[in-house]
Amino acid sequence: MISFSNELAETAKQLGVEQKLPPMVTRSWASWRATRKLVVVDLNARSHPIRTIEMLRLVRKDCPRCGLPLARAGGPAVQAQKAGCDEVMPRSAFTQNLASILSVAKD
Repeated sequence: MISFSNELAETAKQLGVEQKLPPMVTRSWASWRATRKLVVVDLNARSHPIRTIEMLRLVRKDCPRCGLPLARAGGPAVQAQKAGCDEVMPRSAFTQNLASILSVAKD
């Protein structure tokens, strides 16, 4: 069984899309966010995903933001949309459409 992060990394590699995890929110984070073409946020992460979406919306209105909740509705998905997430989808839909979603970030 392939883990979700491995599948994401492998698909990105096949498409020629550079995948980078953000550094901790520091000065280097500002340069990281300025160069991204797509940000995928795990809404179940412990690293304040809703606050991250809000910050990205303020500084990068042109950068698509995609949130990935668990299969359940409500909760993090609703919060993410209110925070400025352009699209929220369950992991199953994200995985099924992974290549077309990541193609947005291709150079």
